[in-house]
Amino acid sequence: MKAKSGGGNARPQLKSEYCNFQLEVRSSKIHRWGVFALERIPKGRKVMEYTGELVSRKEGKKRADSNQIHCLFTIDKYWYVDGAVGGSGAEFVNHCCDPNLESRILHRHILYFALRDIAAGEELLLDYHFGKNQEKVKCGCGSPKCRGWINLLE
Repeated sequence: MKAKSGGGNARPQLKSEYCNFQLEVRSSKIHRWGVFALERIPKGRKVMEYTGELVSRKEGKKRADSNQIHCLFTIDKYWYVDGAVGGSGAEFVNHCCDPNLESRILHRHILYFALRDIAAGEELLLDYHFGKNQEKVKCGCGSPKCRGWINLLE
């Protein structure tokens, strides 16, 4: 996934039809907004779906190189989903080197699943797995397992 934070101060909202648990977006210590659990989420359960506009690799590169807001999640070598256009709110899940969620792609649907039990009040976190050959992005997750970069090192 690639993300650029946009302007505006209004709190983003989640689309409840894409959430399997009670969640909310609020201020995060990691980066601007984050998604937080309002109830306990058991390990292995589907938490939410990442939605947005399906765009080609060519269009995705154009958006990534522009100054417009984008939240591009790579589906495969041909397609991205841009969560900044029609997103479910899953685009506000922050990166962490020690995540509590993992993403799975099933038939062009991007689903987030709990890697462990998640307590009510806990921020939902995902390892973005930026490639080692992509532009390096410093990590601010604060985890003891932090690798210093959102990018993979190997």
